[in-house]
Amino acid sequence: MASEQTIPESERPVILLVEDEALTIMDLGDVLEDGGYDTVQCASAERALSILQARPDICGLVTDVELSGKANGFELANSVAEARPHLPIVIVSGRAAPDPERMPPGAHFIARPCSGADILDQLRRLMPC
Repeated sequence: MASEQTIPESERPVILLVEDEALTIMDLGDVLEDGGYDTVQCASAERALSILQARPDICGLVTDVELSGKANGFELANSVAEARPHLPIVIVSGRAAPDPERMPPGAHFIARPCSGADILDQLRRLMPC
C-alpha cells in the first residue's frame, strides 16, 4: 500500500546521475529515489549526452568529475549547460576543485566527503520540478 506522500512514478522528476564507481552510483541512486526522484544512471559523459538527447523528461543532472570515457564531469556539465541552459547541474568531486573557469553558469559544486543527503538537499534547492 502506498503512503499518501508517495509520488506516482509517472510524476516523479527524472535525474540523470553520472558516476563511474558502482557502489557510489547505487547508493546515491537509492538516496535520490527515496527522496522522490527517478534516476537514469550511466558512467560516462558520452553516454550521458546521448541519454539527455533521447530523454526530454530529464530535469536535473548530478555528475562526478572523474568519469569513464574521454570527457570529465566539467566537460559534461558545460555541454549540458549549452544544450539545456536551464537544467539544474550538481557537480561532485573529492579530488577536483571547483575551478570557476571550468564550471558552467548556474552549476553547483559539492566537495566530497559529503553524504547522499547533502547532494539531495542541493538538488532540491535547484529543482524547478
